[in-house]
Amino acid sequence: MSEPAEVETVEDDHHDDDDEVIVLPWWHNPVNLIVMGIGLILVIGALGWVLGNNHAQPDPSDVDVGFLQDMHWHHDQAVQMALIYLSANGTDPALRQAAEEILVGQNQEIGLMIQMLRDFGKADTNETDTGMAWMGDPTPLDSMPGMATEAQLEQLGQASGAEADQLFVQLMTAHHQGGIHMADYAEQHANESQVRDLARQISGSQAEEIAEMEQLLQASTAARS
Repeated sequence: MSEPAEVETVEDDHHDDDDEVIVLPWWHNPVNLIVMGIGLILVIGALGWVLGNNHAQPDPSDVDVGFLQDMHWHHDQAVQMALIYLSANGTDPALRQAAEEILVGQNQEIGLMIQMLRDFGKADTNETDTGMAWMGDPTPLDSMPGMATEAQLEQLGQASGAEADQLFVQLMTAHHQGGIHMADYAEQHANESQVRDLARQISGSQAEEIAEMEQLLQASTAARS
């Protein structure tokens, strides 16, 4: 009867050994290391976002804002001029297509300028009577380089055929040259890269359009003679 008692005692001692728990240092626990790694990644990511977001904050200068507001005003007249020409009768089809392209392009750029100004927390257009102060050359808005007078626009509206072609090219060429003058200054002096890029785009596209209109007018004149 004594042997079963001895067996029971041995079994109890075996269970006591199994219940012992070995506690590892925290750095030896893989779960802890994984949690720390995830936390470190989140902290680094948050820090990077903060730094990147601060860097992305716009810091427009007077040149940035002034250029966008005044060029919006300037573009508005180019759109008006194209619409007047497109309503004329007997005009050259190729020049009409060029006018349509100018109409679309200028409206697209107006949209970009408005969006930038709103991102900067500024008015969509110049709300004063004076433009180009950002260039150090304050000028009445309606007298900015290349702006057509009311009399010139009226003359264009009354013209047709070859006369309308010639007037349109003459007025739009002068208008584009004025815009290039303003855009070149903004490209060199604006603080925001997106404004400089837009200014460069405007200057380049308008120079190309001047050359294209001159070629089309010469071809149209030759064809009419």
